[in-house]
Amino acid sequence: MGLLKGLLGARKLLLVILVPLLLLPLPMLHPSSEASCAYVLIVTAVYWVSEAVPLGAAALVPAFLYPFFGVLRSSEVAGEYFKNTTLLLVGVICVAAAVEKWNLHKRIALRMVLMAGAKPGMLLLCFMCCTTLLSMWLSNTSTTAMVMPIVEAVLQELVSAEEEQLVAGNSSAEEAEPINLDVNNSQPPLELIFVNEESNADFNSLMQNKNRNGVPTVTNSAETANLPGRKQHPSQEKPPVLTPSSRNQELKRKYKSQHDQMICKCLSLSISYAATIGGLTTIIGTSTSLIFLEHFNNQYPAAEVVNFGTWFLFSFPISLIMLVVSWFWMHWLFLGCNFKETCSLSKKKKTKREELSEKRIQEEYEKLGAITYPEMVTGFFFVLMTVLWFTREPGFVPGWDSFFEKKGYRTDATVSVFLGFLLFLIPAKKPCFGKKRDGEDRGPSLGMESIITWKDFQKTMPWEIVILVGGGYALASGSKTSGLSTWIGQQMLSLSSLPPWAVTLLACILVSIVTEFVSNPATITIFLPIVCSLSETLQINPLYTLIPVTMCISFAVMLPVGNPPNAIVFSYGHCQIKDMVKAGLGVNVIGLVTVMVAINTWGISLFDLNTFPAWAKVSNITDQA
Repeated sequence: MGLLKGLLGARKLLLVILVPLLLLPLPMLHPSSEASCAYVLIVTAVYWVSEAVPLGAAALVPAFLYPFFGVLRSSEVAGEYFKNTTLLLVGVICVAAAVEKWNLHKRIALRMVLMAGAKPGMLLLCFMCCTTLLSMWLSNTSTTAMVMPIVEAVLQELVSAEEEQLVAGNSSAEEAEPINLDVNNSQPPLELIFVNEESNADFNSLMQNKNRNGVPTVTNSAETANLPGRKQHPSQEKPPVLTPSSRNQELKRKYKSQHDQMICKCLSLSISYAATIGGLTTIIGTSTSLIFLEHFNNQYPAAEVVNFGTWFLFSFPISLIMLVVSWFWMHWLFLGCNFKETCSLSKKKKTKREELSEKRIQEEYEKLGAITYPEMVTGFFFVLMTVLWFTREPGFVPGWDSFFEKKGYRTDATVSVFLGFLLFLIPAKKPCFGKKRDGEDRGPSLGMESIITWKDFQKTMPWEIVILVGGGYALASGSKTSGLSTWIGQQMLSLSSLPPWAVTLLACILVSIVTEFVSNPATITIFLPIVCSLSETLQINPLYTLIPVTMCISFAVMLPVGNPPNAIVFSYGHCQIKDMVKAGLGVNVIGLVTVMVAINTWGISLFDLNTFPAWAKVSNITDQA
């Protein structure tokens, strides 16, 4: 029995050692570049799927195995680990770090909630819109971790408002202090908790690192953005561990009615889904789209059809449709079909509990005070970056890139890195060239500190994802150089009898299933070379399959282990796995149908998908040569 426990405890180490040894006959019995490349690809894929080693560490496998087997030179492999997309990510992270440091995202979220009011239906729509908007520019996990504490505070007000009226007695409801769901009656802190989107989120650790308000905390202080002037609550220092049995008892205890429980489930799950939907909208929204972009540019260097603008034009209608339909789906599933009652904006129909909830949100917004100079600078840079991305090469009119003599030298990464660099130079304190005005001196707290510091950047930059993306590029380059991608494509000639839409649909269904159990970056890194080879072999425009597959990989919304936002939402204790499966299946179907309709309608005219392009033919000839 002890031996069995020891083996189970060392299963990851055994997997790391045994997998390369068991697969070693492949390159030894078939000494060719294709077999050697396949060996490296399988070993790396097994490490990614099993997570026997961290994803970033597994991505380094091609860096030493390719030179060992003579697939690529060491200098060639090294060049794959830092690409144009990496610079794009660096610039975006600079702006994201500024947004999070100065709480611009919190101001936006609370303002949108104030506009919606406390009616459950409108509150659901508002939180989904707010989360979608933020997730376009921040990582899905960062957005979820920021919005969920706000949602939790609002839910506690909704659930406890009736009890508060009883406690207040003859005094007015406005003078009664809100009753918290926490056994210690401590108010939940609305802090931003940043977790890298594609980090290996351990569900058990998320469940254990909960404070008594149900707000997940990150034990590593370097990953928590401490707000200026705010002290950490004592209850956050040593969060208690909640066992499954105590969690179930908490679920039964804290709801006064079935309706309250449904509201909590609906709002919690909708945050995770809205973060996923928002990440689809921009090319920098998720790491999967960044991996797709760099792989596509490497595979088809002559193709200049995918950039920030064209991706946004294609994906924004998809996100809008998914957002609206998903709102209807979540409302019908948890709140019923009484839209007139749950979505009314009339002040006369508001209940006392809804008025108390709005009061709490207003108080949290007022705590932020007037908009500060760093927030204005960050907001300006945020808008400026978006405008410059759109106007670089709009397609229908000449962009600002045409003003330069040499064309093709500037990319979206040029804009993001330039603006990110300026954020390190601009002071966080408003410059005053004359006499200081009354009340303008806020003390030496800011000094000559810039909008962001290198420490802020390091805290936010997901270096593991940079290495992971580089490992994917290295695998793709090795597959192309060795001829493995061509061999894989030839094995798929049996699919040539199917129409293109059926091939794309099958690929999307396959990746949607796989990504529920395997991380999104690992899934797309494994499938991109295969889908490219399939498209070239069947003479299908590669974008016709690559874009839908890339989007469907993000639909890992059915299980807590599917992605970190799911685990964060699940850790709050409002929903069970069966709730996530039931609601997530509907969102999955909505996304799959919407993407397939989009690629076969406006996607055809936007990317000219009815023809097999010349840039794909050139790549195909190069691979065969």
